[in-house]
Amino acid sequence: MEVGKILPAEAAAIMHVSTPYVRVGLQQGKVPIGTAVKMSSIYTYHISEKLLAEYTGKDVAKELEKIRGGKLHEQREI
Repeated sequence: MEVGKILPAEAAAIMHVSTPYVRVGLQQGKVPIGTAVKMSSIYTYHISEKLLAEYTGKDVAKELEKIRGGKLHEQREI
């Protein structure tokens, strides 16, 4: 199942933490689920499905489907 881009807010919901926790943790290299790159004054985030699954022990695709309201399944059918 293709999950696409994982947003910091979605990762935060899966981890049961705040979105700033995920953002700052990625920026400081303390939350090993992806990368944060500073583009001028703004950070861009990449969250890896594999790393998030390893870190949380959860099925990320299933968790995202719950968060996104079943939209993962709908996207596959189109």
